[in-house]
Amino acid sequence: MPANLPPVYFDAEQRFRDAKSPESKIEALEEMLTIMPKHKGTDKLRADLRRRIAKLKEQAQQRKGGARRDQACVIEKEGVAQIVVVGPPNAGKSALIGALTNAAPEVAEFPHTTWKATPGMARFENIQFQLVDTPPITRDYLDPWMADLMRRADIILILLDLHDDPLQQLEETLGVLRELRILPIGASLSGELRKPPFFKKILVVVNKVDQDGHCEDYQAFLELAELTLPGIAVSTRTRRNLDALLQIFYDLAEIIRVYTRVPGKEPNRESPFVLPKQSTLEELAGKIHKDFVSKLKFAKIWGKSVFDGQLVQRDYVLQDGDVVEIHL
Repeated sequence: MPANLPPVYFDAEQRFRDAKSPESKIEALEEMLTIMPKHKGTDKLRADLRRRIAKLKEQAQQRKGGARRDQACVIEKEGVAQIVVVGPPNAGKSALIGALTNAAPEVAEFPHTTWKATPGMARFENIQFQLVDTPPITRDYLDPWMADLMRRADIILILLDLHDDPLQQLEETLGVLRELRILPIGASLSGELRKPPFFKKILVVVNKVDQDGHCEDYQAFLELAELTLPGIAVSTRTRRNLDALLQIFYDLAEIIRVYTRVPGKEPNRESPFVLPKQSTLEELAGKIHKDFVSKLKFAKIWGKSVFDGQLVQRDYVLQDGDVVEIHL
C-alpha cells in the first residue's frame, strides 16, 4: 500500500535535512510523524521515524548531562490513552489526579506546588487511562519540556478554577497552546502558523463547582465562553461528576472493547482487547498474534448488532462489547 504523503510532509522532511541541532531535527521528525496519515502503508515509515527520534533524544540527553528537571517530560504511555492535565496555577490539577488515580501528587492551597510531570492510572470499568499532572502554564512561563509532552498526548484536559475568572484562564491557556501549535481537532487555521499544527482532542473541565449554587456560575461561564469544546463541571472536593468525567475520557478516546473466547468457554470480561473504532476482525486477529491474520478463516460473534454466534468474515467491523470466537 503506498504511503500517499501530503506535500507538507516533504516540507518538514526538508527542514529535517537542513536542521543543525538535534532539537531542531527532533522537532522536524515529530512534525513528519504528526502529518503522516495512519494506515498500513505508513507503518514501517512511522516506526523508522520513532527510532530516529528516540536516537536523537538520547544523543541530546547525553550532551546535556545531568539536566534532571528536563527529563520530567519523558512519560511512557500506559493504559488505553494518555491524558495530560494542564491549566493555570492553583486550579486543582494535583487534586484531580489524586481523586481519580493511584498517584499521590503534592496538593496545597498555594500555586506552583507541582514542578514535574506526575502520572497516575485512572480505572474506568475494566480499562485504565493514564493521567499526567503538570506544572502550571501561563503566558509568563512554560517549562520547556511541556510542549513535547502535550504534543504526544492523546487528550489534553484544560482544568480551570470556577472562582478565579475561568474565562480569562481558558483564553490564556488556549493562547499558550496555540503558540505551541497545539490546536483542537477541527479548528480553523487563520494563516499565522508558519509550521504544521498538532491537532489534539481538548477537554475543558471547570473545577471547584462544590455547591449546587455554583452551577449557575458554570452556566454563565459557558455562555460567555461560547464553548465549542467538550466541557464539564466537577468538584474534586465533593467528587461531583468525576464518574461522568471518566465516561467522557472513554468517548473522546474513540475506542472499543472486544472480548475473545474459545469454544465452550465464557470470555474474560476483565481483559478486553482495546482497538480504535471501526476496527475489523482482521485487525483484531493481528493484535492477538501476527500469524492469525493469514490463518484466519472466519469468526463467530456475539454482540448487540448480530445474532448470537453469527458467522462473520475478516472485513466485519467490530462493535463495542463484541465477543469473538476466532476460527483458524
